Amino acid sequence: MHHLRRPQGRIAYDLYGAGNTGPLVVCVPGMFDHRHSFRFVGAGLAEAGYRVAAMDLRGHGDSDATFDDHTSRAAANDAIALIEELDGQDAVIVGNSMGAGAAAIAAKERPDLVAGIALLGPFLRPGTLGPLMRVGMRLLLMRPWGPRALVSFYDRLHTGRTPEGHQRQLELIREMLRPADRYRAVHDTVYADNETVADAEGMRARAVVIMGERDSDWKDPRAEAEWVASVVDGSVLMVPECGHYAHAQRPDVVVPALETLLGEVVAGA
Repeated sequence: MHHLRRPQGRIAYDLYGAGNTGPLVVCVPGMFDHRHSFRFVGAGLAEAGYRVAAMDLRGHGDSDATFDDHTSRAAANDAIALIEELDGQDAVIVGNSMGAGAAAIAAKERPDLVAGIALLGPFLRPGTLGPLMRVGMRLLLMRPWGPRALVSFYDRLHTGRTPEGHQRQLELIREMLRPADRYRAVHDTVYADNETVADAEGMRARAVVIMGERDSDWKDPRAEAEWVASVVDGSVLMVPECGHYAHAQRPDVVVPALETLLGEVVAGA
């Protein structure tokens, strides 16, 4: 495990294939997730010759819980700082859920650094909840039952195949949610005021949108994937037997797709 120093604390990350010479890949997970969910992507791409840095969000995993900004833009700024820290050029950002929004923001902000983005189960626009649902969510996430509710919800989002090592992943998230300050950071991330990414102005990154066919975050996962692809001018890959975490549930499909994207980035550099 490594740490990236930021103005208000440190961001934890794992580095796969540190001695490799291929382009840098930065993986950004979604809210109430742990960087360990990218274990298959990290190992697979490192074996193919790439460097892969899988980071935690602020207050998540082993990152510090000292930050006061937990938005997707803050995560984008952390990803950009990590690319700079690791001397990445023509980097690719792989983002899941809220992390996909961060990837798109980073690609718009720093086209000189970000040459490719892979958006997995992407949230590029905030979801809409009615008043009763908002109240219900706040009650659900209150202590002492909130951490257990989040772990259960996370587990249910893995509709379809169960990833290898899934119980270990759940335990990491349970451990992450136990300390009060860390749970507060995760809670603030859930309720952060994230912006909508509605255009690709300034973006030069090649893009692929990867969506689980059974992702329960949307009534029509394919329609959402196609909307996101229209925003970032990318292609769509629908992954069978998957919910919200295709990179963990079907690395046999996702890793080759990422290798294809990286090949296009290298060819276009």
